[in-house]
Amino acid sequence: MSATILFLGPLRDLAGEAEREVSAPLDWEALLDTVGPDIAAQIKDERVNVACKGKVLADKRTLLAEDGDEVALLPPVSGG
Repeated sequence: MSATILFLGPLRDLAGEAEREVSAPLDWEALLDTVGPDIAAQIKDERVNVACKGKVLADKRTLLAEDGDEVALLPPVSGG
């Protein structure tokens, strides 16, 4: 059983990959452990959203990704 973490924007550069297959189920604490300390520090920021099953979570700490789910890490959008 696995889930896919999608790294978007600058998080992709920091991760060095666009996506990563991980064991499922995946909750918030497991996500933080899986992505490593640099990305974990970034995604704890309130401006970074987490989406699961195509929906942005109102509270990312409630994450529970199951087999086949995608978890997208969505950094704030900048630009003009």
